[in-house]
Amino acid sequence: MAGPYLDTLFRPRAVAVFGASERPDSVGFRIFGNLLEGGFRGPVHPVNPKHEQVLGQRCYKSLSEIDGAVDLALIATPAPTVPAILRECGEQSVRAAIVFSAGFGDGDSQGRRLSQALLAEAGNQGVRLLGPNCLGLMRPSLNLNATFSNNVALPGGLALVSQSGALCTAIVDWASAHRIGFSVVASIGSAYDLDFGDILDYLALDQETRSILLYVEGIRDARRFMSGLRTAARLKPVIVIKAGRYAEGSRAAVSHTGALVGADDVFDAALKRAGVVRAKTIEQLFAAAQLLAGAHPVQGERLAIVTNAGGPGVMATDAAVERRLRLAELSQSTLQRLDQALPAFWSHGNPIDILGDATPERYASAVEACLGDPGVDGLLVMLTPQAMTDPTGAAKRTLEAIGDSKKPVLACWLGETQVREGRALFTEHGIPSFPNPESATEAFGFLAEHHRNQQMLLQVPGPLAELGPPDIAGAHLIVEGALGDKRSLLSPLETRAILGAFRIPMLPALPAHSPNEALAAAECLGFPVALKVLSPDITHKSDVDGVVLNVTHAESVRQAYNDLLARVGRRKPDARIEGVSVEKMYTGRHGRELLVGVIDDPVFGPVIGFGAGGTAVEISRDRAIGLPPINAHIARTLIGQTRVSAALGAFRNLPPIRMESLVQTLQRVSEMVCELPQIREMDINPLMADDTGVYALDARIVVRHPPPGRRRYDHMAIHPYPAQWVGRFQLNDGTAVTLRPIRPEDAAMEQEFVRGLSEEAKYFRFMQSVQELSPDMLVRLTQLDYHRELALIATVETGERETEVAVARFFSNPGGKTAEFAIVVADAWQRRGIGARLMTTLADAAREKGIQKLQGEVLAGNGKMLHFMEALGFSAAPAAEDASIVQVFRNL
Repeated sequence: MAGPYLDTLFRPRAVAVFGASERPDSVGFRIFGNLLEGGFRGPVHPVNPKHEQVLGQRCYKSLSEIDGAVDLALIATPAPTVPAILRECGEQSVRAAIVFSAGFGDGDSQGRRLSQALLAEAGNQGVRLLGPNCLGLMRPSLNLNATFSNNVALPGGLALVSQSGALCTAIVDWASAHRIGFSVVASIGSAYDLDFGDILDYLALDQETRSILLYVEGIRDARRFMSGLRTAARLKPVIVIKAGRYAEGSRAAVSHTGALVGADDVFDAALKRAGVVRAKTIEQLFAAAQLLAGAHPVQGERLAIVTNAGGPGVMATDAAVERRLRLAELSQSTLQRLDQALPAFWSHGNPIDILGDATPERYASAVEACLGDPGVDGLLVMLTPQAMTDPTGAAKRTLEAIGDSKKPVLACWLGETQVREGRALFTEHGIPSFPNPESATEAFGFLAEHHRNQQMLLQVPGPLAELGPPDIAGAHLIVEGALGDKRSLLSPLETRAILGAFRIPMLPALPAHSPNEALAAAECLGFPVALKVLSPDITHKSDVDGVVLNVTHAESVRQAYNDLLARVGRRKPDARIEGVSVEKMYTGRHGRELLVGVIDDPVFGPVIGFGAGGTAVEISRDRAIGLPPINAHIARTLIGQTRVSAALGAFRNLPPIRMESLVQTLQRVSEMVCELPQIREMDINPLMADDTGVYALDARIVVRHPPPGRRRYDHMAIHPYPAQWVGRFQLNDGTAVTLRPIRPEDAAMEQEFVRGLSEEAKYFRFMQSVQELSPDMLVRLTQLDYHRELALIATVETGERETEVAVARFFSNPGGKTAEFAIVVADAWQRRGIGARLMTTLADAAREKGIQKLQGEVLAGNGKMLHFMEALGFSAAPAAEDASIVQVFRNL
């Protein structure tokens, strides 16, 4: 966990400024001056051997001259001097530094050497770095302005983390004018050490931070980024704004999927899986942050609109439709309530037009009716100042009608002078108020998007064991065989074998290397058949007229074979042609052509694309992108994001496709890319779907050697559910125990487990009196990032219920070499071997991740646990800072 390790950065008690200067145009002068002017509560020490004093304060020649500890070093000296300063910081136990200096890794050999020296010294000395080449850090609650900016952030609950220092200053300036405050403003610059992931870890648990804003230009480490993003988004709203595209995004469009997918599509898909919201402008950034932090969480996207004018209601409806929001369908009881309260000529639908002469009481009746309707997720109340309108009175009665409703309500009082007082009332009572229908519906769109993405965040795709396990070992052998032959494009037979290993259905096929073999193959398969050219040099067969469909008679096969090879030879004279693949022809009358593809994004790793298939996929450009691993919920969401999804149900004379088969195929493709890091590209096009199932009619797979030294799933941005640690064993009395990694849906069971522990067991586990887990604690304990943490639970079947009886977990520390662990076994299940089995498996899982030492803390009075640790080979030593705690540790 990053929290304690970054306290010296975010909560320093004393600061030293290297390069502090009297020269007004220097960065060191500005940083030191900002610290003094801001009124930082701790001592600030200038360090510069060229000066005796800086701004009236004694200036030190080196860090060792300073009396007392220093927590944070601010370094604004030429780049070649920084490594030596970091060495000095390490020797004086300074554990955090902000490097403002530029000149590292700027493309020349000296910059690269300095970068390597910087990182080496920081690593050797245990100093965490922000920067280099950054604006710095603001912590308004501490009056800490460790930047060279002219702006000063107001205190508040928003945290801003930005790759651009210039954008930091612009956002802080904009926010100050709008009286918006910050808990943290951090510019990460080149992010050689601390990156988004590390800082998000800290902000997730920071008590001052209510919402987190990110400005992103590019991602260096997708796994760390996604890990920190998902951790933070589970606890508080995160809003991201991104400029530009990845430089790596200009990939050659070799595959159909690659031609459709841009880097920004992938980034968007990543944000959805992380449970965060994306903004496009600075105004949207703050609007989304304030709305998500202050409003009640929305439970859907069904919006009701109350208005006293038809035109604005239509404008709001148009804006809602454009943002994929749904207008709520009012229940019969709600319609009856409205009929009783409103004039006969009201709109009798949603938008609810309560007419231009609407009184404050009419507003209250409409608002109460809508908020009481279970089919309404949110409410937009609109007013235009007309001749008989009382804007202030309507605002007051609307607020009274809202009362303590848990549904989000947004107000839109159009105009200026007459509605000013009403808007102020809404703001005073925490009801978001907007000047026009478009911005109001956009704001509700952020709420709905956050709800949708939070549902995605909760998804933890498990193994598809119930559908039949894939032949992973066989698939690896096929891929390695092709790579051993120095081939990257798998042959049609190898491609079929891979799809078969992962249980993705294809129609039968046989290779043929002569006209007579083609005839024999067709007779074996049965007519009609399709002929497709076999060539390692041809990526898309239809592009060279290398496909013949619907060959229905034996007399036609040999002629079709010869004609096909002749056409391809003219189109592609240099291609090596090995013959044809004779394939059973799809004869269904209800099929829809779809595409499922995979590309390996240079930042986020493998991504899955789904959309309309056929030969014109680049023209239709109907696709949705998802990051694996995916489960049924994610697969259905992916399908629903495409235009072709509308044609998958009953359509004209077509029956609906067998959706379950399509969903399972997407899950199988996800499983494939999880387990085969060698896959660089894959297209299944067309994937034919009808009422009987799905069939891959054509497919191609491109592979490559993965980088050496990678562990399982290192190629993925989101670590899959670690199914390899699912196991079962029996106790001596025959009781069957399941051991498995915890999942988000185990939250209720985990809460029940903690409630059932004895008071002593709770105290020993949490080192404080705990009756039950808080919502935040429950999230942290059940919604895990399997990349760096693991919780194994032991469960038994009691009746028809699964009951948790023990849990053990670890969380890797920064650097990934050590991990903190904890274990607790329910009182009634102790001394039965469950704890030992849990700890043994936990140690194996930690060792697989490269963790070299498990360490934990035990209360000195917990004799049973200390004895248990000793029996498992752990060493023990009193904690230096607290005699009541014993530190236990074991090298793995």
